[in-house]
Amino acid sequence: MHEIALCEGLVQTLEEQAGSHGFRRVHRVWLEIGSLASVECDAVRFNFDIMARGTIAENAQLDIMEVNGTAWCLPCGLTVDLHRFGDPCPNCDSHQLQVLDGTQIKIKKLEVT
Repeated sequence: MHEIALCEGLVQTLEEQAGSHGFRRVHRVWLEIGSLASVECDAVRFNFDIMARGTIAENAQLDIMEVNGTAWCLPCGLTVDLHRFGDPCPNCDSHQLQVLDGTQIKIKKLEVT
């Protein structure tokens, strides 16, 4: 249920940015979530609507862009797709992988007035 805390933090960040940048309303939020971030996107959508009630983001549209996980494999030297932590390299079955992408949760873009 950390999606609730994530959405609470997202709304708080939007409120803080409104104070810093002088916008009054958030109409749309583009959020980037990596597949390795251990986040359920449907739960984020549901909880965002609840947490945004009574704030500058009330009724804002939330667009979630999911980013695939990637890792660099030490033994074979390839950059490979990684669907879950603990998965082996699909090329050589090694577990010596360095995660490169897919753990992030970022606000990529806002539509505001």
